[in-house]
Amino acid sequence: MDALGNVVFKDQEIENERLELTDTKANYILGPNLTLRNCTLVLKVPARRLSLKQPRLIDCTFEVKQELKNYQSWVAASLKGCRFKGRLTGCDFGHWPEYMSLPWYQHGFIEDCDFSEARMDGCRIMGCDPSTLRFPKWPCFTILDPIGNSRALRSAIWPGRFGRIIIDDLANYPADTRALTFHAPSQAKYFDITPEALQAVIQQFDCILF
Repeated sequence: MDALGNVVFKDQEIENERLELTDTKANYILGPNLTLRNCTLVLKVPARRLSLKQPRLIDCTFEVKQELKNYQSWVAASLKGCRFKGRLTGCDFGHWPEYMSLPWYQHGFIEDCDFSEARMDGCRIMGCDPSTLRFPKWPCFTILDPIGNSRALRSAIWPGRFGRIIIDDLANYPADTRALTFHAPSQAKYFDITPEALQAVIQQFDCILF
């Protein structure tokens, strides 16, 4: 750790290592010019303590020990064949160069990644093919092509305010949005409805995975 509290991994390739990013007083910076292969990254820091600057992460496992909330900077990473475990809320993955003009945000990518052991809520896949990804099963659910399917989804009667707040807003998402994953119990609690009421509508649509 340097005098500013930064722990920087850059200008190197690391393989088959376990990296513990768990010091809550440190600022972890991954990249630029960093490649990690077959590594396990243990994350137990808030989003503001983790910076990604175009790292290439190949066949890595992320063990998220502390809920990672509202973290868009995954779109500054290239992720291939990676696995995610733990709670991800409001996170964006993939290719979304419009998010920021900084150079590392121009090269975001995601392919062949596995979220089946993660709990995702309000997470988006941007600018990449979601068919190569494994999403978590119920009680999570994933809306494919939420913008393209927004009109059909609005035709259903959704419980409580979920339709008015969430579904009616899908057409306003960034054009690069390819998939959107929610955690039904979290949404049900917020909107004072039940997961079963959501599932009853969800199962009517082929564009929703659960």
